[in-house]
Amino acid sequence: MMSEGIKLLDDKQALQRLTEAAEKAKCELSGVNEAKISLPFITADASGPKHIDTTLSRAKFEQICEKLIQRCKAPVEQALKDAKMTAGDINECVLVGGSTRIPAIYALASQLVGGKKPNQTVNPDEVVAVGAAVQAGVLAGDVKDIVLLDVSPLSLGVETLGGVCTVLISRNTTIPTKKTEVFSTAVDSQPSVEITVLQGERQFAKDNKVLGTFRLDGVPPAPRGVPQIEVTFDIDANGILNVSAKDRGTGKVQTITIAGSSTLDKTDVERMVRDAESNAEDDTKRKEAVETKNNAESLVYQSEKQLTDLGDKVPADLKASIQPKLDALRAKVGESDPDTDMLKQMTKDLQEELMKVGQAAYANTGSADPAPEPGAGAPPPPNPGAESKTKDDVIDVDGQ
Repeated sequence: MMSEGIKLLDDKQALQRLTEAAEKAKCELSGVNEAKISLPFITADASGPKHIDTTLSRAKFEQICEKLIQRCKAPVEQALKDAKMTAGDINECVLVGGSTRIPAIYALASQLVGGKKPNQTVNPDEVVAVGAAVQAGVLAGDVKDIVLLDVSPLSLGVETLGGVCTVLISRNTTIPTKKTEVFSTAVDSQPSVEITVLQGERQFAKDNKVLGTFRLDGVPPAPRGVPQIEVTFDIDANGILNVSAKDRGTGKVQTITIAGSSTLDKTDVERMVRDAESNAEDDTKRKEAVETKNNAESLVYQSEKQLTDLGDKVPADLKASIQPKLDALRAKVGESDPDTDMLKQMTKDLQEELMKVGQAAYANTGSADPAPEPGAGAPPPPNPGAESKTKDDVIDVDGQ
């Protein structure tokens, strides 16, 4: 009615009639190419009553909705990416929601799954309710032959040395699930270990959401890296996260239960994922710097311990060669922001010298065994936050 200078948006009754007519036309256009819109006496002015009598083509409707239709692509593409799948891996596509009856949506869905025709045997208005009923039956134990899989929306992990977020359960891991990692102490005679449970996709703890914190006390005095603290993340079918920390030496256990770790709002999940993607390059550089410094610091500690333990078995000339490099690396580690490449090179140089210590020790004992591999005399600690770890890897955690 803009041609008449009348704004129907200001007339609630007229707006309601117009909305209902638009909804009716939308539904009709799912089956025909053109829909008629007729609204007699929609409003009136000084010249008399006004009517709407027009037609809307499917092409015009799809043009109006184009931006909304294209918004459907990103979630599907993200789901495939998260699942590490391609369109060719999809066996069946089920449409959900009444708007999937729109031919343009149907065509887009087919395109996104590699040209396969979406399954239309299920009423799209009812499919969510049917799925919820089936899942309720699975959880109640009434349905035995069907498995519906839920996933963890974001990665879950703990804070380790240097503020790194070490992931135990990755994003989109099917739940229920259970994962265990072994950690250790960061300093000598550390009496306790504080476990900070994190959720998010960033590589540093401070950039992720803290779900909870607890402390395992009573760790027996021991050199750094010796105690073994077994941390277990266990998510049940209801999305409840149970985290436990067990000292393998004493058997002491502390636990924490976190509800709702898998029920985040969709917008929060999307925001955190986008944040991680946009900061990925900077985070990777920062993480590399932290891990390089951690490895160098651990090598300094192990080198000093090895030289002390071996004592006179290390030739004086070899000690004289090692000591300057050890002192230089210790000083470099003590800097607030050491150059990562230089730190890597200094670590490598010291490792090469320490290899000679192992060779000298074996030579002094008269052993016929082959010399150890480079760096065997003083291996750097496992990489905190490394993507691939086994249960027996030990990662330093900060203590209190």
